[in-house]
Amino acid sequence: MKIVIEGNHALSYGAKAANVDVVSAYPITPQTQVVEKLSEMCASGELDAKFIKVESEHSAMAAVVGASAAGARAFTATSSQGLLLMHEILHWAVGARLPIVLGNINRAVGPPWSIWTDQNDSLSQRDTGLLQYYCESNQEVFDTVLLAFKVSETVMLPTMIVLDAFFLSHTSEIVEVFGPEEGAKFLPPFKPVDYLTPDNPMAFGNLTSPDSYYELRYKINKDTLRALDVAKEADEEFEKIYGRSYGIIEEYRTEGADTILVTSGTVTSTARAVVDAWRDKGRKLGLLKMRLFRPFPIEDVRRVLGNRKKVVVIDRNIGFSIGGIWAQEVKAALWNMRKQIPIFGFIAGIGGRDITPDVINEILDIADRLEYPEEEVYWIGVKDGQISYSRR
Repeated sequence: MKIVIEGNHALSYGAKAANVDVVSAYPITPQTQVVEKLSEMCASGELDAKFIKVESEHSAMAAVVGASAAGARAFTATSSQGLLLMHEILHWAVGARLPIVLGNINRAVGPPWSIWTDQNDSLSQRDTGLLQYYCESNQEVFDTVLLAFKVSETVMLPTMIVLDAFFLSHTSEIVEVFGPEEGAKFLPPFKPVDYLTPDNPMAFGNLTSPDSYYELRYKINKDTLRALDVAKEADEEFEKIYGRSYGIIEEYRTEGADTILVTSGTVTSTARAVVDAWRDKGRKLGLLKMRLFRPFPIEDVRRVLGNRKKVVVIDRNIGFSIGGIWAQEVKAALWNMRKQIPIFGFIAGIGGRDITPDVINEILDIADRLEYPEEEVYWIGVKDGQISYSRR
């Protein structure tokens, strides 16, 4: 069934299609509609799940940790400061090997207060162990909920689905949705091996010694890497059933391209149009859309970028003093190839500022006229004299 829904509701309908058992979340702009819709579904009986009301995002994550440890398929959603408040429990969910799925609406982190989009909230969680998907469209959001549960329940690690505030969360698009029966063709009921039950008492996360802790972390890393192949297999299975495929990366017009533009999230749609315009002028430009951030698809990135003349990365985030986070990951992935490929890192769109075709053209013009970057990171669109500080 095709309906017109916003990105937030695509998350909600995705959770319904995944036939989740427990939902717990605390509302925060711009995520609120996700939990409002799920609350309505649970209250009306449209979704046969327990909705747990809590007083904070920390408690919401703790609630789904408990639910997942008891064998339930659990879902939550948040944004920005809410995700930061969850941080402690995200580490716990990973260490306890709980296949929770978390929807995060990318929103800038304060202060100053901002409700608009950038990626620093989600990317700041990159070392927690959460798997991370980044979505471009509402259909992709809906489908990724099922894909995320499939991958999580295979490798027993939690997954975060990330979408841009307002550009996706509050934008309506046509989405093909279905219910739990259709979803079960791809995602059967969750059957955990070890879970909390009075019939077989056990404990999770107890004190351990150096003799065991090291190997437990090794196993998490090993299964995180295994998630790359699992995600590819899940995508192939999803395509066979529903006719849609996304991959863990997406190449666009990369054949014969000397320069590859690397993007994530909704800016990819704008970038496609820019790539088409440059190609129409005879310029050898291609696009690499990064969909999976954790685990980072190193070999796929090397395959696509390893023999190019230039790589241009657009980051809607900032690692202060070092540059964009996606650019740093790309540089790290290509480093051991022992081939120096110029990688141009650009910061744009932080705090929800538009990344228009003109912005992308400016970025490409800078990279086009230089053989190698003259700066570690380029900030695009900075307004001179815009900000003054009362404290020095």
